[in-house]
Amino acid sequence: MKTLELHFVTSGGKTARISVEQPQEPVNPEEVKDAMQSIIDAGVFIDSEGNTYEEIKAARLVERTVTEYSLN
Repeated sequence: MKTLELHFVTSGGKTARISVEQPQEPVNPEEVKDAMQSIIDAGVFIDSEGNTYEEIKAARLVERTVTEYSLN
């Protein structure tokens, strides 16, 4: 499964993350940047300490593979 992670700097100086599972591919960096700026401008997200998202820090596409083993 692939996940797009959007990282922001909060008003408290910490990093906050929003994860989007199964993003549309190929990921367009300019569209991601614009979407992240819209999130900041809207001011609707806060972290667990009440700090708002203030700055774009990073975005990355993470691919995770899980292998399950039968232990019976």
